[in-house]
Amino acid sequence: MRDAQKSAKGVSLYSRHVNRPLGRVLAAAAYRTGLTPNQVTLASAAFSAAAVAAVALAEPSWGLAVAVWAGLVTGFALDAADGQLARLLGAGGPAGEWLDHVVDCAKITAVHAAVLITFYRHFALPDAAWLLVPLGFQLTAVLIFFGGLLADKLTPKAPGAARPAPSTLRAVALLPADYGVFCAVFLLLGSERAFRWAYTALFAVHALFLAAFLTRWFRALRSLRPLPG
Repeated sequence: MRDAQKSAKGVSLYSRHVNRPLGRVLAAAAYRTGLTPNQVTLASAAFSAAAVAAVALAEPSWGLAVAVWAGLVTGFALDAADGQLARLLGAGGPAGEWLDHVVDCAKITAVHAAVLITFYRHFALPDAAWLLVPLGFQLTAVLIFFGGLLADKLTPKAPGAARPAPSTLRAVALLPADYGVFCAVFLLLGSERAFRWAYTALFAVHALFLAAFLTRWFRALRSLRPLPG
């Protein structure tokens, strides 16, 4: 399983030292039980969907906070497991990658929509303008996901290139943008004020990361040689 890992470049400490190792355990369990990578992807979608539905429909409480966090974290770990299992089995392909990205996009979009619903249904907001925060966070998260995915697809890969050495400083700096850190915000769901301000603060950080990422991706792609016409 250690040989079935992606490069650690551009990956935060949480994903490197928590999510991927947890995904490795789940991938090994899936291998022993005969599950396919696509089945693991669907299991990831199921855990995430259950957690998102709970945020949207249930009354906020500390018990709900722990349950939502556990569901989101498990879904995230299974999201790491499906790719590891595919590489272990040599079963990766366009269809599996497509399914994985579709589930990721749905998860990112739905979780902020669920927060918007709970803001509206369950929180005594001091001003209706607070409803703009989940909408802004949703837009920011989708742009980071899609922009990064597209930049990676448009960047040529040298065949047989060695994996670059990961930077610990960069891994620490990327922690606020990591989905696993975002999941931890839901542990505060039992307190309206604490959750609302922590969620908003993380949105502000993501907005800053978005500006930096978009600038970096555009400059990197602009420096590439144009494709022959």
